[in-house]
Parts: sequence; structure tokens; C-alpha cells
Amino acid sequence: MMRQQPELPLHMRRNGFDPVEELARARDGEGVVRVETPFGPPAYLVGRHEDVRRVLSDPARFSSALTPFPGAGQMSGDEPAKARAGQLIGFDPPEHTRLRRMLTPEFTVRRMRRLEPRITEIVQDALDDLERAGKPADLVAHFALPVPSLVICELLGVPRADRAAFHERAVRLLDTSLPMEQRVAAQREDRAYMAGLVDRAQADPGEDMLGMLVREHGDDLSTDELVGVAGLLLLAGHETTSNMLALGTLALLRHPGQLALIREDPALVEPAVEEMLRWLSIVHSLPPRTTTAEVEIAGHVIPAGSLVVCSLPAANRDPAFVDDPGILDITRGAAGHVAFGHGVHHCLGAPLARMEMRVAFPALLRRFPALAVADPREQADFRASSLVYGLRTLRVTW
Repeated sequence: MMRQQPELPLHMRRNGFDPVEELARARDGEGVVRVETPFGPPAYLVGRHEDVRRVLSDPARFSSALTPFPGAGQMSGDEPAKARAGQLIGFDPPEHTRLRRMLTPEFTVRRMRRLEPRITEIVQDALDDLERAGKPADLVAHFALPVPSLVICELLGVPRADRAAFHERAVRLLDTSLPMEQRVAAQREDRAYMAGLVDRAQADPGEDMLGMLVREHGDDLSTDELVGVAGLLLLAGHETTSNMLALGTLALLRHPGQLALIREDPALVEPAVEEMLRWLSIVHSLPPRTTTAEVEIAGHVIPAGSLVVCSLPAANRDPAFVDDPGILDITRGAAGHVAFGHGVHHCLGAPLARMEMRVAFPALLRRFPALAVADPREQADFRASSLVYGLRTLRVTW
């Protein structure tokens, strides 16, 4: 019997690459609307660029720590606290500051530049694999998924052989169409796996990031926090960039003039990456915030203790932020977009994600100058119910 798919909440609804018109109307009209959510009670949805930045930059009034942990209702005893430990996105300063300070040195732009030669090797290996697969081939399986997956696994010391199992768990964790008990089961499996990695790192710290955390901060981080930090970094570093590579490639193939600009002028890849981050906004929203006091946004009074959800696609397509926001224009760069969030929770791995995309997109277009969707009549296989938007498959030829 086929499982009935629940209706997606407004902030997750897309029409291909674009947020649905209803979301744009809510942003341009009332500015704040009440919506259903996949994580429990209704929330106030904020969509204007200025308002989203305001919410995300004010943890004192819009708290992450007060928001219930996803799936906590399916847990008992001290399991919710263990599941939350180390999850930076679930804390406010000063606890968030304490955790983030230990990780920040590993994600500086300077440190990422030192990784560029290895990222280039991983990209070239993936392109070789794509070519060996023969056309038509699935760009997701042979390129978009392996590149960031291998990079983050090497950074954290995750065995290459474990990638497939981790990806399967990640898909279940992020799929809001699955019953919560199935997503919690995936979360438990993932924590058990990460706990094994942490045990090994504590026994024999290597040169990877997990080994560094044990050596340099082992007295400051509990085992549960190490498990949580490692799990969050692995999930975020794996899922976000892989979907950007796949969805970004499809976007360029559907905008051949933009694709040609990147291929002909490598200097354009940096503004192109920023524009694709803005235009695609693969993360629908950051975890909801809980108001600590009565606040007013866009003329709407929001009571204390209310959930607030920020729509990143709506904010990045706000005409008050950029002109012609629905047009993909890789020459503009779109400085100030919120695809990586904003404020204290701005994505820690943003320099790594940017580096991977700056290397991967030009390399792909140079290797396969005739790259095309294998069957233009075939509908794109979007991951509509995932918390991270993207493609399940993308069959290409060259």
C-alpha cells in the first residue's frame, strides 16, 4: 500500500528551482504569516530579507536553545539531552560560543586554501569515475555526491567504505515525508556510528579533525558533545554541497548563456557560486527560533514563546534585496545573501563549501564541454520533501 505523502509546509514548497508564488505573496504582502510545520506546533513564517537577517542576528530574543529538539517526543530519559549535545545549531551564546570557538580554526579561509590541492584531486577522480561510467550517467552518484562526501570524510577521519551507509541514514534523517519514528531511528543509528568513531579517536587520536578535537579540547568536550559535533559536521558537510553541485549543474544546463560565461572566464566562478547559492537556496530554513519576549516584525506582534521560521529562499529572492531576483545572473555575486544563514549561526563550513564549488564547477565544464541532460523530456527528480532541497538523480550525457 502506497504511503500518502503529507502536504509540505509553505516554506518547503518549490516550483522547480523557485519558491512557490504563495510564499512570495506572503513575503511581499503581510511579511509574516502563520504556518504549519513538520516539527510540531504552528510557527510564524518570516520571509523578507531584512527581517530574516534581524531574526538570525538576535539570539537573545530569538532563541535556538528554547526550541524543542526534533524527535524529542519519541525519546525518553536522558536521550534528548544526549541527542542535543554538541549540536551547535541548538544552542545560544555563551554555550554556542564555547563550542564554536573550538571548531572555528579548522574552517578558516586560510586553512581551506591548504586543502585546495586535495579537493582538486578528489574532483578529478570523480570526473574520471563519471567518464568511466559511460553516458548517460548519473551526475549525482558519480560526481555531486562523492566530492563533498570524500572531502568531509577525510577531514573527520571517516572510513571511505562507510560513505554509502552514512548517506542512506542522512536521506532518512532529512526526509520530512517519513514518520518521525523512522527519522529518530536513523538519528540513533547515526549517533551509534559516530560514537564508535569518537571511541577510536579517544583511544588513538589521528591527524584528522576528530583527532584534533580530542587532543586539544578533550578536557573541554564531553563524549556526547564530541559525538554531536562530529555528526553535525558530517551531515552538513555532506548533504549541502552535494545538492548544490547537482542542482547548480542543472541550473547552468538550463541557462546555457550563464554556463558559457563560467567556462570562458574562470574568474567568474566566485560571483557565480554566490549567485547560485542565492538563487537556489537549497536549505529552506534554519531550525526554528523561539521568541523570549513579545516582538514585532513587519507590523505583526509575535507573542513570547512562539516559534519563528525564516524562509531563506524567500529572503534571497526578495526584490528589496536584489533587482530581478528571479533571474539567475552569475555576474552580480549577490553579496549579503542568507543561503549560509546569518549571525552567530552563520554556516561554519561556508569557506569549505565555497572552495569545493569553485573547484568543482569549472572542472566539470572543462572536462565535458558538451555536457547536457540525457533526456530533456525527463522531469527533474527533485528531493521535494527533504530539509535540504536537491536532486535524487541527474542523468547526463556529453
